[in-house]
Amino acid sequence: MSGRGAVHGITGVPDAGAFLARLVRLEPAALVRLRPVGAPARTALWARLPWGVLVVRTVAGAGAGDVTVAAGRLLAELAAGRAALPATLDAQWRWALPPAASRRVETLPGAEVLRLAEAAAGTLREAAEHGVAGRAVGQRALRDALLDHVAVVVTPDEEPGRPVEVTQRVVQGLVRMGFLGPCGDSPDQGVQVRSAGRWVGLVGPYGAAWLRKATDLVVRPAAAHAKG
Repeated sequence: MSGRGAVHGITGVPDAGAFLARLVRLEPAALVRLRPVGAPARTALWARLPWGVLVVRTVAGAGAGDVTVAAGRLLAELAAGRAALPATLDAQWRWALPPAASRRVETLPGAEVLRLAEAAAGTLREAAEHGVAGRAVGQRALRDALLDHVAVVVTPDEEPGRPVEVTQRVVQGLVRMGFLGPCGDSPDQGVQVRSAGRWVGLVGPYGAAWLRKATDLVVRPAAAHAKG
């Protein structure tokens, strides 16, 4: 539990409120992790979306240190103009975060990222209504297939043999959390494709979405182990 008198320390209430409102619409029981960032008096708000993507928005305010709380409860505190930190749920946060250092691979027009997201949503609606090739397909199976679809492939000049793949999971995370803002074709609305080890992210004007590629499993015969 948070200590008596503990405060959330967020001063960028409109930004934090917008992030939390979208988050709880997508996942009413979502957790949010508050973490101090390098800039003075800034706090990163981290959360995990139902389709496995981590999203983050940095807001003004020194924050309460590295703590995890219920997103809905924090939103209620902000909406009421209160400063109390909700009960902490640190043990319920079970996901690694991407490394602080990442490299920019490419910059995409924000309008193109939005188009990719809308095209996938349209495909889902069309298939739900009419099926695929005239055959009905389970809604969840279709949704998962669309989310796993690679929407963008970027080949870094310095590593031509190691393309960076951005799936619809990341695209949908960025768009549905409102991180593009009022998207247009202007250069300041660009979306960075970033890479950090096994992590791939999209960084928009108002936040970022990250996904870690699954680790390849190595299966060895039991006889290869000394004790079977």
